[in-house]
Amino acid sequence: MRIISGKHKGRYFGTIKKLNARPTTDMAKESLFNILNNIIDFEDVKFLDLFAGTGSISYEFASRGCQNVTTIDIDYNHIDFINKTNNELKLGLNIIKTDVFKFLKMSKSKYDVIFADPPFDMPNFEDVPKLIFAGNFLNDDGILIIEHSNRFTFKETLPYETRYYGKVSFSFFNKAKSS
Repeated sequence: MRIISGKHKGRYFGTIKKLNARPTTDMAKESLFNILNNIIDFEDVKFLDLFAGTGSISYEFASRGCQNVTTIDIDYNHIDFINKTNNELKLGLNIIKTDVFKFLKMSKSKYDVIFADPPFDMPNFEDVPKLIFAGNFLNDDGILIIEHSNRFTFKETLPYETRYYGKVSFSFFNKAKSS
């Protein structure tokens, strides 16, 4: 894995075998950030990374100047890896080890961009956008991005756009455009 752009552009970091994560591929990540470069100012964004896994998406936001990055994962090995990378690169991430669903029940914060990459086989996958909208976690012009299998289709909370990159897709939601 590598950081695509920003202060740490080109920085490679390996994973460890203990990680039970499916890192976003460099091709998909680069395509995602090409879209985001045109619609957000990274330095002014409050960002939340749910089901962070390796932390790859959080590293991209921090490398591009985002000063307010919160990273959530429940797995000890994932959090340990993210902490080590955060300390090594001095990214300033706010790292929280907890269950995403418990976090969403307790948190009162609002974000400009929320990225969620739940396990593709998670039984309540469809609930993620519903919980985020019900909890009012997005600022009025905020964006929710969910990474999912290209075989998955949201049935209730509809994205305003979905982009496909091989076996992975990114669905984009916001209050105004999603129903």
